[in-house]
Amino acid sequence: MNLVNLESVSHAYGPKPLLSDVSLGVEAGERIGVVGRNGGGKTTLMSVIAGDVRPDSGRVTHTRGLRVGFLSQQDTLDPAAAVRDIVLGGMAEHEWAGDQRVREILANLIGDLALDAKSGELSGGERRRTALAQLLIDDHDLIMLDEPTNHLDIEAIAWLAGHLAARKSALLVVTHDRWFLDAVSTRTWEVVDGRVERYEGGYAAYVLAKAERERIAQAAEDRRQNLMRKEIAWLRRGPPARTSKPKFRIEAAQALIANEPPPRETVELMKFAAARLGKTVYDLDDVTLHAGGPATGPLVLDRCTWQFGPGDRIGLIGVNGSGKSSVLRLLADTLKPDSGRVVRGKTVRLAHLSQELADLDPTRRVLESVEEVRKYLQLGKREWTASQLLERLGFRGEAQWKFIGDLSGGERRRLQLLRLLMDDPNVLLLDEPTNDLDIETLNELEDLLDGWPGTLILVSHDRYFLERVADRCVALLGDGRLSLLPGGVDEYLERRAAGTALTARLGTATVSLGDLSGSADAGRGPGTTSTGTSASDQAPSGLSAKEERELRKELNRLERQLDKLTDQEARLHTAMAEAASDYAKLGTLDAELREITAQKDTIESEWLELADRLGD
Repeated sequence: MNLVNLESVSHAYGPKPLLSDVSLGVEAGERIGVVGRNGGGKTTLMSVIAGDVRPDSGRVTHTRGLRVGFLSQQDTLDPAAAVRDIVLGGMAEHEWAGDQRVREILANLIGDLALDAKSGELSGGERRRTALAQLLIDDHDLIMLDEPTNHLDIEAIAWLAGHLAARKSALLVVTHDRWFLDAVSTRTWEVVDGRVERYEGGYAAYVLAKAERERIAQAAEDRRQNLMRKEIAWLRRGPPARTSKPKFRIEAAQALIANEPPPRETVELMKFAAARLGKTVYDLDDVTLHAGGPATGPLVLDRCTWQFGPGDRIGLIGVNGSGKSSVLRLLADTLKPDSGRVVRGKTVRLAHLSQELADLDPTRRVLESVEEVRKYLQLGKREWTASQLLERLGFRGEAQWKFIGDLSGGERRRLQLLRLLMDDPNVLLLDEPTNDLDIETLNELEDLLDGWPGTLILVSHDRYFLERVADRCVALLGDGRLSLLPGGVDEYLERRAAGTALTARLGTATVSLGDLSGSADAGRGPGTTSTGTSASDQAPSGLSAKEERELRKELNRLERQLDKLTDQEARLHTAMAEAASDYAKLGTLDAELREITAQKDTIESEWLELADRLGD
């Protein structure tokens, strides 16, 4: 059954048609990822489907009583309203505190916020997470999310993907996070030139299918085709996390990529980088570092010794606030260590892309600002002009002659990155380079970096980009060290889920009432981890030390049972999705699910009773 139908819909802003005679529908339970260039019409399509924008022509119909939850890019929160009222509405405390689903959403999205805080006092990222939590707590037939992963770290993005996959609502999501697209979507819509091209599968299947269409049609744009082939080769040969591709698409792409070389000539680039840099790039010797400078702010490194060598391509991972940007600033010599020393190679020629946009002369034109740095750049075996590189990063034709003062934030960031590359550095420090970049521009940037010889240290919450560009992952886990992760992002998430990282977020299952009401030393709910003072450090009134130990032992036992039941529940949901057409099996699985749900309700009640006795 279709929830929404679009019939011959057209819409334009000014002279540019964003949607032209588009007809499509969203079915119940369908999970759709929407991709396309910035400014190409993705957000307009979402607004039309949600009913927030009336199209210039055509018809949009919703099924009767359709419940739509739409997270737009516009902030509509009342600045005078408290987080509690925005997210929980009129829900009584015992009501939401006894609902595991609500507690899980709160813990993973706004567990670090006080519920009594006014939304006007929050940062933009905190307001965004608050709006997302509000949407997810409500029940909807259709969930529509426009860039939901903005302001979320890798761990929160992984949680959100799992949460959405477990919901039965239809889903329509616009995002530039390609890993997230693969994790949540079963169909892909590409908004291009006023049309909506439809593909089966997530991002990986979309790339393969699109390349196949271009091969069959013998597309004239050879450079764009080669870039797509290179992307497919990496999709086929990338990390283990990227190998579960749709088999029906892989066979169709065999002829296209049979002789395609690896994305990067790693050995050749390492030799070139060593020739440009010598043996020493950065040596950290017994370094202690606080995020705010000597002895101020959170501790990031504690007597840490590490070497960054020529040709290293390293992705730096950690939760928000763990100190990733501080490490980059340490290497860039804009932040001094508390103690120890940082040895920099004599031949290091550094370029540092920070999260702050550099001041550029607003009266200069785009091409002029790049050519004043350098007019030509050698990347790999080819020499590129400033104009050609600008075109690759989305500045086509007349866009190269725009005044810098007229550029958007995303365009300024692309320009800043290109100016850094044109200075021909041999060490690149990139702090969230993918912000405000669309997927096509990300592909071009990845291709540029493939041919760039030097040492690259990257901070990004875009998991796809991180795995695509970096050869190794290093994590800040809160123990004052840089930890090498041979298993990449998957290993990082496993260690965080296991609670071995000291900077662990609130748990992936629940959060205690004390945490969510902003109490500093409140007890922890099932599955949570804390780095501060735990409830066991306090002496609750009316209990002897022995009674407290026994109660806490029982509390831990209940938590382990809840974790097991949660795993069983997730497996049953997966099995039910796979057996959608087998009604007999669905009946059996549903009965098992009801039994597990009843067990969880009973155990959660016991847990809350014990937590209340302990004063947690």
